[in-house]
Amino acid sequence: MAEPTDLIVPMLREIRSKIEETQSGNAKAFGAVNQRLDRIEGRQKSFGQALAGDSVMSKMLVGDYEERIEALEAKVKKLEAGK
Repeated sequence: MAEPTDLIVPMLREIRSKIEETQSGNAKAFGAVNQRLDRIEGRQKSFGQALAGDSVMSKMLVGDYEERIEALEAKVKKLEAGK
């Protein structure tokens, strides 16, 4: 049987190589996850911008209608005052 000191170094080398394989696999997996997260964040940003734009358009439309309603109310008050 071989001496324990003769077995330790080869075992450590084997462990080191397995650790390196695992780390490289993890790096690839994390890279894929990071790419997916970047795409998701980009989509969320564009969706948020679209919502903000829609909100601005809605406010402009409501403001336009409010001005029209105020003008009509003013005309009605003039007509009522003329009676």
